[in-house]
Amino acid sequence: MINVGAIKEGYVLDHIKAGKALSLYHDMKLDELKDSTVAIITNAQSKAMGRKDILKVECPVGTINLDVLGFLDHNITVNVIKDEQIVEKKKLSLPKEIHNVITCKNPRCITSIEQELEQVFILTDEENAVYRCKYCEEKYRKN
Repeated sequence: MINVGAIKEGYVLDHIKAGKALSLYHDMKLDELKDSTVAIITNAQSKAMGRKDILKVECPVGTINLDVLGFLDHNITVNVIKDEQIVEKKKLSLPKEIHNVITCKNPRCITSIEQELEQVFILTDEENAVYRCKYCEEKYRKN
């Protein structure tokens, strides 16, 4: 049994699909966090999932954008840690609006011309996880 130590303040991202923690690490840009420690646990045993990945991120609470995390995988459980104790458990959902996570593929969209313009997508169909570009309404479907 491997023992990964407790964190004083930060997040434990639990119930990540097995094999997805490293891509989540990169997608959330956790490698860009300064003065933060990240532990990646892969293929941990899980009663509910069989196998799962876990990310432990020691950083100030509020550092991680939970909307981005909800967009990437809204089935993840987020444990908020303060003073080495779980102070809150959050169940994620698809965010209503996301900024600068995905890019519009429409070559005629204003975001293709105005490079500094923020990429904004709005959730238009929660059941099918469909987002549309705020500017041109180009469809983006998760999954």
